[in-house]
Amino acid sequence: MLVLTRRIGESLIINGHIKLTVLGVNGNQVRIGTDAPTGMPVHREEIHLKILEERAAKRAAARPRPKRKTISIR
Repeated sequence: MLVLTRRIGESLIINGHIKLTVLGVNGNQVRIGTDAPTGMPVHREEIHLKILEERAAKRAAARPRPKRKTISIR
């Protein structure tokens, strides 16, 4: 993990397209502003993880289940 120090009003540029700006600090909370291209989603980590879980559940539900062989016992 890259760890950087920024002051209020200072920014980071990611991959030339995403700008993160420190807007304020209050105790242990940091306000961060994001500027990203239209169509590029920006989520908090917990929301991103929930989206991934929902997508995985949809894929699992859509996946065809293998047919079970029936065995007759006489």
